[in-house]
Amino acid sequence: MRIDLHTHSTASDGTDTPAELVRNAAASGLDVVALTDHDTTRGYAEAIAALPAGLTLVTGAELSCRIEGVGLHMLAYLFDPEEPELSRERELVRDDRVPRAQGMVAKLQELGVPVTWEQVARIAGDGSVGRPHVAEALVELGVVDSVSDAFVPDWLADGGRAYVGKHELDPFDAIRLVKAAGGVTVFAHPLALKRGRVVPESAIAQLAAAGLDGIEVDHTDHDAPTRERLRGLARELGLLTTGSSDYHGSRKTVQLGEFTTDPEIYGEITRRATGAFPVPGAGGSACP
Repeated sequence: MRIDLHTHSTASDGTDTPAELVRNAAASGLDVVALTDHDTTRGYAEAIAALPAGLTLVTGAELSCRIEGVGLHMLAYLFDPEEPELSRERELVRDDRVPRAQGMVAKLQELGVPVTWEQVARIAGDGSVGRPHVAEALVELGVVDSVSDAFVPDWLADGGRAYVGKHELDPFDAIRLVKAAGGVTVFAHPLALKRGRVVPESAIAQLAAAGLDGIEVDHTDHDAPTRERLRGLARELGLLTTGSSDYHGSRKTVQLGEFTTDPEIYGEITRRATGAFPVPGAGGSACP
């Protein structure tokens, strides 16, 4: 089985619509794909309606968090999307995205970059606007060569010259809220140093003690030594280990299924979840 537990659609900052995403996932030979848009569940209905036979959809979200001044992303799987407290927190984060992006545009203009809010809004379309949309505007203007090149201190990395903060969850609250909604939590790309500062391992241990279920190990932003380091940490802390593409469509070069999750780990995630169940495509079947 090929299982990819971290992807994005146009509901946040990917370039595939939710329907295109699931069709492309099936065409890529995946058996299971998780839709984990940033702080939103808005893509679920479209993805489910378009789900091809033989592909199972895991509903989820990537929650924006911050601890000790460092931003982190918490993947939440199979939670009840209607649970009111978690819904309210996601809405607070989403509502802060527009003024935050406008603030980054203003900072870039002060730095002499001729970016406009209209350009960023056009790129975001109906999605939940975020830094990747601002980054794509920089690519369009020829300021950087790729979206990844915009996530550096000179531009949009945490603490960078054009960085603007936003409302973010405390990760301990995120774990509590997701669990209360019947979901499972996995710390996304925890040692992605190329993105800027990362959470210390001591904080990961504290999150594990608070109920964190797993860490994302096999990811394009982790080199081989980092993956081994994370596997050892996971063994020490009793955490699940996942692998995922973090697919964003054409916005990044990584492809669907570039990294995958072991079927036994996936089975354990589904066993722990009580808020929602994987959705099999017509004629497909969910994994145990």
